[in-house]
Amino acid sequence: MPLPDRAALAQAVIAGDSGEARRLACEWAESGGDPLLAIEEGFAQGIRRVGELWEEGEYFLPELIQGAEAMKAALQTLEPRLGAARAAQQSRGTVVIGTVQGDLHDIGKSLVGTMLAAHGFEVHDLGSDVPVAAFVAEARRTRASIVAASALLTTTMVAQRDLVEALAAAGLERTPRVMVGGAPTTPAWAAEIGAHFAENAMRAVAVAKGLIA
Repeated sequence: MPLPDRAALAQAVIAGDSGEARRLACEWAESGGDPLLAIEEGFAQGIRRVGELWEEGEYFLPELIQGAEAMKAALQTLEPRLGAARAAQQSRGTVVIGTVQGDLHDIGKSLVGTMLAAHGFEVHDLGSDVPVAAFVAEARRTRASIVAASALLTTTMVAQRDLVEALAAAGLERTPRVMVGGAPTTPAWAAEIGAHFAENAMRAVAVAKGLIA
């Protein structure tokens, strides 16, 4: 069975078609193709194009979310075959990401995680309503370079400050940089608490790359 065309993999993500992305990922895997090749030269190209279209004003939040969901469907399908391939891959860095405790909003954070993974970061997503101690423990376990914390409520954003302080006090071998985002956060807030600000998923990728560099 021939491998699917890589442009078709990208197009499934650009179209936000999760079913087609999953089908093509299955076909790729069953054909014995390298899963990293499918991701890097197929599906990831698609999510990057989705991000570009969003920045250009051609796509809006629904299209952005649909593209991210299609990317996630492809990654989940290829996941069983990724272990050995990932071991040989040079990661840009490790990111621990989550939405802070008391906040259940998940879409923006998940989109950021998907975009970071598409750009070569090893991402550990803790989900939503994550206590500061859980961020710190995961950062210690994974030796994370970056911890990314989202807050969508003004009442929970103080947890971002608590996180910066807890990481600094944790005695980690290397204190990770903290990246914050979410509706109530601002560059001024990030500067005040000693973190780095990203207002959207594409900007988060750029900020993360800068922090690793």
